[in-house]
Amino acid sequence: MENGDRPTPKEKSTRNARRFSPLARIRAAHAKQIAILCSFLLPLAACRSAQDLQRPSIVFVHTPPSQSGGPELLDDLSGKVINGPPGAKIVAYARNSEWWIQPFRSRPFTEIGSDGNWKTATHLGTDYAVLLVSPGYQPPVRIKELPAIGGAVLAIALTKGNAGQSIAPKILHFSGYDWAVSSSADYRGGELSDYEPSNAWVDDHGHLHLLMSEGEGQWHCAGIRLTRSLGYGTYRFVVQDTVHLPTSAVLAMFTRDDRQNQEDGAEMNIELSHWGKQTNRNADCVVQPYYVPENTVHYNVPAGPMTYELRWEPGNATFRTFSGNSEISAAHKIMEHVFKAGIPIPAAETVHMNFYDFHHSKSGLHHPVEVVVERFEYLP
Repeated sequence: MENGDRPTPKEKSTRNARRFSPLARIRAAHAKQIAILCSFLLPLAACRSAQDLQRPSIVFVHTPPSQSGGPELLDDLSGKVINGPPGAKIVAYARNSEWWIQPFRSRPFTEIGSDGNWKTATHLGTDYAVLLVSPGYQPPVRIKELPAIGGAVLAIALTKGNAGQSIAPKILHFSGYDWAVSSSADYRGGELSDYEPSNAWVDDHGHLHLLMSEGEGQWHCAGIRLTRSLGYGTYRFVVQDTVHLPTSAVLAMFTRDDRQNQEDGAEMNIELSHWGKQTNRNADCVVQPYYVPENTVHYNVPAGPMTYELRWEPGNATFRTFSGNSEISAAHKIMEHVFKAGIPIPAAETVHMNFYDFHHSKSGLHHPVEVVVERFEYLP
């Protein structure tokens, strides 16, 4: 360095004054504190980031439509679990005003594959939610709000239904009314039964045909649901001979509020079946819940066409059965019973007709079986 480039004594003095001034010392202390703090925070942030990457999470692969559907409409809900612990399962919900467990209260859990993928059927709703839960978790059937993450609830994923899709049921015109045809699975037969839309049709005489059959290794049932609610009044079903049916076959004609579970009531049934047993009783009338002994009456109907009737009034439900398909008279009456307890109040109930096999896996039934309903009548 040349002599001319060296700082003069005065310049050195000025630099040292700046370096060791109180403000400079404060700034240096702050910088040191920040350096020390960063040395702790950076590893902590990295640790937290690693923990976040290891937490269980759920992503959706397929989302059903955003649609309020009836019990006959189902679609697939699927996704993938990331970092799920062994033994964890999926619990799915669909939202229609409230959250309802899917696909059925009797089958609340969905298994997760070894690759993390999962798939379940669900009734339609406006929103869909899935919970990743530990073994032993007892999911509620219906809830207003989803639970928080914690305890046995390991992760939650929530999504809106797909606004760009819609599913419309097949509609049959029978006896002057529109009926939605069932196209999904149901547990009414004691186990999961599949319903095939083509197994329900109306012939040239205006009669409704309900068929059970086997196709591609799958057993298919048949069912329809009235698209409107009728309320108090007389419900009449004219049915051709059912005595020839196998003992496990069930023809169920009933009113039900589909927003509620069968066990919760709001359902009244006429059921034609031996329920898989060799008995002389082949018919029941029921005011749900069925497990209350006085809510069920068993009786026997002979061969030939029959007329089944339910008169629904405030506080009363009168069931009557008449032989024949044309005349309603005391001379043709086979059975009459009046229920006075547990009678539902009209709300959103609809008429259903289902034809299914009771405990099909045990019945051994594999040949097609058909029943014919000649007409349905409603009198206010």
